[in-house]
Amino acid sequence: MLNIIIAGPPGSGKGTLAKLMIQKFGFVHLSTGDMLRNEIGQGSALGKEVEAILARGDLVSDQIVISLIASNVKANPGARGFLFDGFPRTLPQAEALDDFLVKSGHPLKLMILLEVDDAVCEMRLLRRGGIENRPDDMDAERVRHRLATYYAQTVPIINHYKKQGKFVSVDSSDTPEYTLKQVSECLKPIL
Repeated sequence: MLNIIIAGPPGSGKGTLAKLMIQKFGFVHLSTGDMLRNEIGQGSALGKEVEAILARGDLVSDQIVISLIASNVKANPGARGFLFDGFPRTLPQAEALDDFLVKSGHPLKLMILLEVDDAVCEMRLLRRGGIENRPDDMDAERVRHRLATYYAQTVPIINHYKKQGKFVSVDSSDTPEYTLKQVSECLKPIL
């Protein structure tokens, strides 16, 4: 089983790349954003809590996210592998994910970082906010806050996976197909 993290700033194309990788390689996509939006859509107590957190542009607690990840991994025992999208976002989350995957017998194989300029991310997010009516993507100030939060809390995990030899970065400023081509080359040694 191949477990892969797709990381990058908000608007870098993680979800789009994941869809292409699912089609090409048959992975299961675990998007914490989708899981959290699902909770909000259900109107659960957790969903209401998450909605307030996201409305501020902040990150949801590790405990909430890790429990959602674990239940989704366990619900797909025959998967070829998982694409973790939007998780981990912090070093403690990375360590918790590593621990969970090692205990499951399928440690993480690779972290793929999508690199793109902040201005491109902001433009993509604001456009997506209007198209998909996503409140977290409709306000430029909130988008900039999300980007700042990403750099403050997520960037330290890059060194964590570099030290393990499980890190690659690709340019995601061009078309999704161009990004997939780069990623496919990175995956050749582990497929």
